Amino acid sequence: MQKTYYLVTGVIFSLIALLHALRLVYGWEAVIGGWAVPMWLSGLALLVALFLSFQGFRLRMKSL
Repeated sequence: MQKTYYLVTGVIFSLIALLHALRLVYGWEAVIGGWAVPMWLSGLALLVALFLSFQGFRLRMKSL
């Protein structure tokens, strides 16, 4: 059960990282409640999502 949790966590954070990377590459605008989210925030979120994705996959391999 724990291995499945780590796998799902890794996949979800990989998808989040992909979306942030696409936003940076294509220059997509993001507006939340009238506030324009700056691109540097997506860069930071990309790094965090990549780290969490890596940790999820690493913990899955460690629990095998």
